Amino acid sequence: MEEKTHYSAEELQEFKDLILEKLENAKAEYKSLQESLKETTENAADGYNITEYGTDTQEKEQLELFLMRQAKFIDSLERALKRIENGTYGRCKVTGKLIPKERLRAVPHTEISIEAKLAQKKNPTIISSQDTTEETEE
Repeated sequence: MEEKTHYSAEELQEFKDLILEKLENAKAEYKSLQESLKETTENAADGYNITEYGTDTQEKEQLELFLMRQAKFIDSLERALKRIENGTYGRCKVTGKLIPKERLRAVPHTEISIEAKLAQKKNPTIISSQDTTEETEE
């Protein structure tokens, strides 16, 4: 029996719908984080209290980290949509094999199979740092 090399148009549409839903949620979360950061910055500027300054700074830094992580996640979802459009979605960039549907449903923006992911854990130089978002979103 021949190994499947690509997903059908119907399967790709299922993944596209899932990615679009995640993208919409991720963008809403990003906007919410931006608003929280703005409020934190405005509150810190309203009154200067040395005991609150450290807490405000820590909260601001944490929000900035969350914003960066969310932006990276949004970027990875948008790249997944581009891969659907150009016909490379669902193919592992390390092994070249089709990534199982179950994995794509769980992590629709992934570019690597579980096989490649396990190899990466054993030898981190196998895959570029571009895949760090996946680890945090699984």
